[in-house]
Amino acid sequence: MIKIEEMNLADLVLYDKNPRNNQKAVPLVANSIKEFGFKNPIIIDKKNVIICGHTRYAAAQSLGMRVVPCIRADDLTQQQIKAFRLADNKVSEAASWDAGLLALEMNDILDFDMTDFGFEVIDPVEPEPVEVEKENERERTMNTYNLHDFDEPRAEGYYQIPTLDRVVVRPEHLIGFNYVKSTPPVDNAGVHFFLDDYQFERIWNNPHDYAPILAEWDCVLTPDFSLYLDMPIAMMIWNIYRSRLVGQIMQDLGCTVIPTVSWGDSRTFDFAFLGIPKGGTIAISTIGVKRDDEAFQVWTEGMTAAIESCEPRNIIVYGGDVGYDYKGLEVSYIDNAVTKRMSKRGEKDED
Repeated sequence: MIKIEEMNLADLVLYDKNPRNNQKAVPLVANSIKEFGFKNPIIIDKKNVIICGHTRYAAAQSLGMRVVPCIRADDLTQQQIKAFRLADNKVSEAASWDAGLLALEMNDILDFDMTDFGFEVIDPVEPEPVEVEKENERERTMNTYNLHDFDEPRAEGYYQIPTLDRVVVRPEHLIGFNYVKSTPPVDNAGVHFFLDDYQFERIWNNPHDYAPILAEWDCVLTPDFSLYLDMPIAMMIWNIYRSRLVGQIMQDLGCTVIPTVSWGDSRTFDFAFLGIPKGGTIAISTIGVKRDDEAFQVWTEGMTAAIESCEPRNIIVYGGDVGYDYKGLEVSYIDNAVTKRMSKRGEKDED
């Protein structure tokens, strides 16, 4: 059971390392004590050192009080005391006011001047601010999902997948998006997203910030958001939509954009190739497609469907030749940089 002790103010010891600057609050707390009494005891340790309540102590001093209520926290270790002292001040900062309810409460208080306790006089909140908050929330949602960039006339199919403009380019080199900030642009090179999704999710969050950086390269592929076979179809559609929208944004901001074509099993063929113009350059990856027979069959069926749907002028293949017949199309192979580095490392080890 908590026991409140009446202590002489002169017997209390200020904690000399108190990091809280509370001078501005002292007269407000003094007004509260004067008006309502000392209802919130000072918390002290075994040696009367203040743990929580330095502002109340200073307010009591300013009021000429000699005795104040205290609670002795003699069950805490020194580490707990240090943590409690900081936490007691910090946790209140996480709270916020409901402006509407606050205004109603303050307007019901007629006997006290609430400015004495640090409040500003505010008028009752009308419905308008609530609508403003709704508008702010809507704007946050629009920004989170890049909805301001969605242009319905430039989308196709039932799923309204954003469309890209046709380009024909033949980069000789591709670097990963994760190196784009640390690597100066070089001639006839582009940027790819054949990486783990976490390494480029940020381009979805901030496409307008990255577009000027990517525009310095000869070309950039659209993000290769994953289409795992065990993903829900809705998530696969969402990732195709995101890839095309980012590509469309980058084109609008001056980038030469090559669509990255990816797919899952045959269920994805209805949407996986939407938004890709016919007769242009497309990019694909062969990384991991020969890890087992099922993966290779899924990739082969999808590649055939992609060629039939997109009718590409040329194909950029990131990774090795997997023995697929591209039906006479122009194909450029670009090495997987990770595999290449590992291969070189192996050669050095052999030497």
